[in-house]
Amino acid sequence: MAGATTERRGTSDRPGRGGRAPGPAKPPRPPKSSKRTGPRGPGGGRPRRVLLLASLAAAVLLAAGGTWALYGSSWLRVEKVTASGTEVLTPEQVLTAAAVPIGAPLVGVDTDEIASRLRARLPRIDSVDVVRSWPHAIGLKVTERKPVLLIKKDAEFVEVDASGVRFDTVRQAPARVPVLELAADHSPSARRFDEQRLLREAVGIAGSLPEAVAKETLQVKVRSYDSVLLELTKGRTVVWGSGELGEAKGRALTALLKAAPKADHFDVSVPTAPAVSGS
Repeated sequence: MAGATTERRGTSDRPGRGGRAPGPAKPPRPPKSSKRTGPRGPGGGRPRRVLLLASLAAAVLLAAGGTWALYGSSWLRVEKVTASGTEVLTPEQVLTAAAVPIGAPLVGVDTDEIASRLRARLPRIDSVDVVRSWPHAIGLKVTERKPVLLIKKDAEFVEVDASGVRFDTVRQAPARVPVLELAADHSPSARRFDEQRLLREAVGIAGSLPEAVAKETLQVKVRSYDSVLLELTKGRTVVWGSGELGEAKGRALTALLKAAPKADHFDVSVPTAPAVSGS
């Protein structure tokens, strides 16, 4: 048999019927990354917690130390109490009535209670400032009431301030403070205006007098609500009228006293038409 040869057919590169050509191989997917970016090992987040705990501990120690310094130590305690502003009262009277606890923690002293105690025990005190003076003192600055009128009671005198408060009884009348005389028993207005109301009117009149006139006023005589007389030094008298228009009456009387220094009778009951006689 002549030169017969055998030929093997290889696989064709062309796709067969119903087949697909193989594509390139896909690279392997990388592993999914963790959502947490911070370290998860032992010690992760611990420095921040340690710092926070240390800060809290320091704050607690500081607060405890401050509380101990204010209340428990001997550094900030009351060692001295001073009083100022007194005129009739003495500083010793104020200190005794205040009864500030020596040795008590300065921060724990109740200043309002001390002020209330002083006003209750010493009615002459109108107001008082209680001030802590660090590190060891308390200061008491008082303002005393000023009498504008006196009410004679037997052999003594009751002092009355500009608010109508009867705050003290003294044996000797203070200088340049007029004495009240109520003579309204037979007045037609006595039923309508009782003694307390007339006292308020007299106090208002005395409080509205100019300083120069007040110094020369010896007596405020109330005969009725709208009939008040002033008795001045040198035997001079003033018809004041009611307690209304006090400032205008005071100005009119001041002008009259300057214009007629030798007169002995003045009438300012109508301040727009004052009158003078006896000059």
